[in-house]
Amino acid sequence: MDEPACPGCRDLLQRVAELEARVTELTRKLDDAVRAGKRQAAPFRKGPPKPDPKTPGRKSGDAHGKHGHRPPPPPEQIAECHEAHLPDACPHCRGHLVETGTADQFQTEIPRAPLIRKFRVHIGHCQACGKRTQGRHPLQTSDALGAAASQIGPDAQAAATLLHSRMGLSHGKVASIFHALFGIELTRGSSVQIGLRAATRLEPDYRLVLDEVRRSEQIAADETGWHVGGHPAWLHAWVGDRGTAYAIDSQRSAVILERVIGADGSGVLSHDEFSSYERFTEATHQQCVAHALRRARELLERATRGAVRFPRQVIALLTEAIHWRNGYVPGAWNDNQLDAHRVSFDDRLLALVSQPRAVPEYATLAKHLRNHFEQWFAFVFDPRIEPTNWKAEQAIRLAVVNRKVWGGNRTAVGARAQGVLMSVLETCGRQALSVVDHVSRALRWFGNRHLPRPLLFGG
Repeated sequence: MDEPACPGCRDLLQRVAELEARVTELTRKLDDAVRAGKRQAAPFRKGPPKPDPKTPGRKSGDAHGKHGHRPPPPPEQIAECHEAHLPDACPHCRGHLVETGTADQFQTEIPRAPLIRKFRVHIGHCQACGKRTQGRHPLQTSDALGAAASQIGPDAQAAATLLHSRMGLSHGKVASIFHALFGIELTRGSSVQIGLRAATRLEPDYRLVLDEVRRSEQIAADETGWHVGGHPAWLHAWVGDRGTAYAIDSQRSAVILERVIGADGSGVLSHDEFSSYERFTEATHQQCVAHALRRARELLERATRGAVRFPRQVIALLTEAIHWRNGYVPGAWNDNQLDAHRVSFDDRLLALVSQPRAVPEYATLAKHLRNHFEQWFAFVFDPRIEPTNWKAEQAIRLAVVNRKVWGGNRTAVGARAQGVLMSVLETCGRQALSVVDHVSRALRWFGNRHLPRPLLFGG
């Protein structure tokens, strides 16, 4: 076909050819994505291998990480000692063997036989009022007798709680592990009741976690979809200075946010684009820069010719601010200089997003950046502030894994228990506390008022 003489027609044909090539490329990517989604490992695949992967194995030199060998245990931890005697004759030539010395080898093993305790509960009555009273041993978790006298111990209950609520195993798998590894018969219903009981005993700790989060100078917040009884719900996460709190609610509203954070919170609140966070007018807001960068990069991937300018400018401005913050030296700038530096970033962003945009997606992004232009660069004034809410997103991952395994909770009571257990167990990890020890002590402390209460935050 002859090339048209009209310049406008030539430009039009060139534009059509570019769009056809673009449609072909997008169609190919869509087909690849559809085929990948039908593969069995699709939800967990990370894409094709990297062209230049890191060399496997340890790094050379001094900084190559910790050695993998297990150190010998102290003598007081050794429970058994066995002799590995020489054979009667040399295994190679059947000659006479002469012993020249001994060497030690250590083995750490799991207990396969369950430890069964028997408590002789002494029962009496008061001569003054006549009321019945029974004894309570520090290892008991309940006063139940009769048909409910045979129970699971506190360490075993804590282990079941950890496997389900933190490791993400279903109640059926928890029961299977107890039977296969420990020789303890456990049903799905027993695993459920153990979790509910642990949540009840840990309720005081949950309130402490909420109070600790409210008092935090910085709070990172995020939320994800959940299910309660097959109905849609939301799981919220708040990461404070020392504690992490979770709560499950049927709505993605500001009501639960105000109940947990407090409407008069005046700290730093790092969050995504969820509009309900705007209710906290006393707080210093830091919008998640990673979300804005992700949107700009997605627009840049689809842009052609001159349309690449706006997303590139957004990416360059936000990236410049992050690089400045990461390279900031404490004490190098005074407050006035930091404030002026932040104002310069605000002004540059406002000038960038105030211009009219013909592309609807660009106009939407520009409007979002303009509406919150004072909430993007709080980390420039105070470099201690994180530019993203990555801490909350990391905390959400634990819930996402659990959701993939067993989908959510069946009842509102289970959802409440889920929030309590995840909050306390995650905070225990942040406080370098043993989850099993803390839950076990909480189970034994309930009803044993003469025992010291386990402390989650010390003091």
